[in-house]
Amino acid sequence: MTETVFANARLVLPDAVVAGHLVVRDGAIVETGTGATPRAAEDLGGDYLLPGLVELHTDHVEGHLVPRPKVRWNPVAAVLAHDAQIAASGITTVFDSLRVWPDKRAVGMDGDAASLAEALDAAKATGALRAEHLIHLRCEVATDTVAEDAEAIMARHDVRLVSLMDHTPGQRQFTSVEQFRAYYMKKSGITAPEMDVIVATRLDFHARYARANRARLVAMAHQRGIVLASHDDATDIHVAEAIGDGVSIAEFPTTEAAARLSHAAGIRVLMGAPNLVRGGSHTGNAAAEALAGAGLLDILSSDYVPSSLLWAAFDLPRRNPAIPLPESVRMVSLNPAEAAGLTDRGALMPGRRADLIQVALAGDLPVVKAVWRAGRRVA
Repeated sequence: MTETVFANARLVLPDAVVAGHLVVRDGAIVETGTGATPRAAEDLGGDYLLPGLVELHTDHVEGHLVPRPKVRWNPVAAVLAHDAQIAASGITTVFDSLRVWPDKRAVGMDGDAASLAEALDAAKATGALRAEHLIHLRCEVATDTVAEDAEAIMARHDVRLVSLMDHTPGQRQFTSVEQFRAYYMKKSGITAPEMDVIVATRLDFHARYARANRARLVAMAHQRGIVLASHDDATDIHVAEAIGDGVSIAEFPTTEAAARLSHAAGIRVLMGAPNLVRGGSHTGNAAAEALAGAGLLDILSSDYVPSSLLWAAFDLPRRNPAIPLPESVRMVSLNPAEAAGLTDRGALMPGRRADLIQVALAGDLPVVKAVWRAGRRVA
């Protein structure tokens, strides 16, 4: 039996912040308490002690794999670099969002889900990963072989989450073709003539494949017990489709109306932490802060900046004093864990896994001082 006692901490419990101590035994939380510390303890000096953060949607690993347009890094080295940054950001459980977006004409947009899934398994086998990594397949329904490609990955890897994406120009995230062109040309280094072909193909493929692919992906996910997410819902029709498909999570709804309908249907609304700390969406869609103020925000995701997740948890109560710190911390720990079916983590409660982060404040910014996963220090 191994035991660690953390004392002189501000414990961020699911419904309160209390000064007290926490006891970990064999990788699990066995006690939280206030008052005198029961035995020899590690003094946290009055710092916050939070549950480890749970990240459901980050494509950050792709930036390590392709650090510049047309530059490809070693996949396992990319995973290890990504993992180090994830853990240092206080994230102890991460769903790596891998794009299943098959398109040989759109190098830089098409994703590398199969190779990254292999690299994640290889890195796990070495025991070198600090955080727990789970696979989230981001499936672009308006492509020709997405269902076959996703099924092949599911057959080889432990996929826990599937999001149904449709980035067809002129809808959802990209309400105009020009918006789509500008975004991906800047992001991927694609030329204007190349983009002409991509746009024409996307519109054609949406008409030919999107409906059938979505139905097949939904069936595969339900058959395997994989959690489903919708992506960039904008209208009541999109939300009705998500409800009919048995979706559990609405990722980045682009309008407040879609977020409200999803929330009312019991679908958890996920928004980007960068959206919140920046004060709005970088693409001009719904603002996370506004949804939080309306009581419509359930989950925050770091999306493309891992450190933004903890920052958002502390920033939201400052922006909206009606939302206390325990509530905002639930958005980055307990709520995403429950939405993904992980009932063993996400809260400082006896019986939960001892995924913990020690946090101090540098002015208004939270600073991660230490991270433990299942009671073992990893950062």
